[in-house]
Amino acid sequence: QENLIGALLAIFGHLVSSIALNLQKYSHIRLAGSKDPRAYFRTKTWWSGFLLLLLGELGVFCSYAFAPLSLIVPLSAVSVVASAIIGIIFIKEKWKPKEFLRRYVLSFVGCGLAVVGTYLLVTFGPNSHEKMTAENITRHLVSWPFLLYMLVEIIVFCLLLYFYKERNANYIVIILLLVALLGSMTVVTVKAVAGMILVSIQGTLQLDSPIFYIMLVCMAATAIYQATFLAQASQLYDSAQISSIGYILSTTAAISAGATFYLDFMGEDVLHICMFALGCLIAFLGVFLITRNRKKPVPFEPYISMDAMPGMQNMHDKGIAVQPDLKASFSYGALENNDSMPEIYSPATLPIVQEQHGPKGVSAPPYRVLEHSKKE
Repeated sequence: QENLIGALLAIFGHLVSSIALNLQKYSHIRLAGSKDPRAYFRTKTWWSGFLLLLLGELGVFCSYAFAPLSLIVPLSAVSVVASAIIGIIFIKEKWKPKEFLRRYVLSFVGCGLAVVGTYLLVTFGPNSHEKMTAENITRHLVSWPFLLYMLVEIIVFCLLLYFYKERNANYIVIILLLVALLGSMTVVTVKAVAGMILVSIQGTLQLDSPIFYIMLVCMAATAIYQATFLAQASQLYDSAQISSIGYILSTTAAISAGATFYLDFMGEDVLHICMFALGCLIAFLGVFLITRNRKKPVPFEPYISMDAMPGMQNMHDKGIAVQPDLKASFSYGALENNDSMPEIYSPATLPIVQEQHGPKGVSAPPYRVLEHSKKE
């Protein structure tokens, strides 16, 4: 029953968060497409999304107090599925009926796989239920499996940070591994804080224990640094790659931390563990297929504006091509680098033949002015 309550709270929270983020995105799109001078935070749509986002995050936070950590973390695939469905239905893109199945077939398959994986996760999730008292959390914190896990994680984190900062290894896997390692500690502390608050509400006060504030500070610090690395990754890579790879790495690291700190799989039989792992793999594949189908952003190309030329906009409106596009460039007059173009696109040059008269009127032999090579 507690597993079901926690799973439903997590699913509800992720669904509401997805709706909230799409509402905020919709408010930005409406303001960008209109002449409304208001800022985005002055619109009712954006504030509705903000309040729904707080409600969704509160639901996810409360879910950690009821269900094991290894069950709650993989359910974040629900937000990816919800965002994909909302994007297909409500963010109306121009598409032909014949292209609909081809364009969205991977999204539909991914949504189906994510739903199947979520069902397996909820059905075969771990059933460890322990009250999050200060005594229990302190005992887990100083246990040798978690201390060994923390030692390995600190060494790996320092190595990754060294390659990222000193060697400029800006690979997406390295950045998202840093995020995943920090996120594993974030969810461990979130479950501790949420569980101690629940126990305090039930009648046994836990908020006067120092371990509560230690966990609270660790939760805030790891969440801030996690958001910092995520922001750096979003500046370098596509959001679809970050969503899929980040979900896989973060879920794996969080399940490992939960199994080590809270002993989520203690006493579970092999069948339940294997079915739970199968549900994770199916959910991973579903999220990968959903994010793989997203459109990649078109890189910016500098262009020469033709607005100042009279009649130029009318020519565009009538469908008259001003200049044929070069290499399918989306903008007129795109500044292209022609170094790699075939020789047929380069202008032909002819040798210049000139005559030079001698001092006594005798014409000198003609000489040629050859063009310099590109290297010269």
